[in-house]
Amino acid sequence: MRLRIGLSLVVAAALAATVLGTCSQSKDKAAPLAATTPPPAETAAALPAPAAAPAEIPPLADNLVARLVRADSPVLGRADAPVTIVEFLDPACAACRAFAPVVKQVLFLYPEEVRVVVRYAAFHPGSEEAIHVLEASRKQGKFADVLTALFDRQEEWAAHGAPKPERTWDIAGENGVDVARARKDASASSVVSVLNRETDDIVALKVERTPTFFVNGRPLPDFGAQELMDLVAAEVARVKSAP
Repeated sequence: MRLRIGLSLVVAAALAATVLGTCSQSKDKAAPLAATTPPPAETAAALPAPAAAPAEIPPLADNLVARLVRADSPVLGRADAPVTIVEFLDPACAACRAFAPVVKQVLFLYPEEVRVVVRYAAFHPGSEEAIHVLEASRKQGKFADVLTALFDRQEEWAAHGAPKPERTWDIAGENGVDVARARKDASASSVVSVLNRETDDIVALKVERTPTFFVNGRPLPDFGAQELMDLVAAEVARVKSAP
């Protein structure tokens, strides 16, 4: 049997993502995250049942796998977990927002086995500013909180056709970030270097849409919340059965 994602909020988010699809790279601009609150109790209760392994998907070539995780990439969950989900996300992407509860549920289900490495793909207007805010917030230990807030309040700052990226600073401040310090940190050359490196890796890995997921170097066979859950479950089983 497949591990079914829970009902309520997580399924609603997954359905929304299915309707929205993924966010594609903008034609006019190439793009140059400890788990937070667990899902509701009723969500977790609706779960388990071991997943049947999905069709075998070969991992990326070694030279590409090396580009998936950078030493300074934000990590959600246990830093040394044996199963790594790499998510290329855009803070302004509606599908990424819809998938956020699914990612949280994975971390809730596998707190010891799974980590999520966040990579940036700024495909929407205003995203670069949001990424600067996230990187500066990370220096204050507020990355996960601010990422969640930016998704929750996405319509305030990332409305299509009328983005207001300056609002991201207000949102960060309302989530405990020292904005004056953060603005200074965000202007550092190291943040620009991160954005440039993300761009290079996106091109090399041929990431064209957000969210894009890789699990232990393997891409999803098809896009979807259930496909992500199945691949994660299969990798967790693979790790646990290894001698």
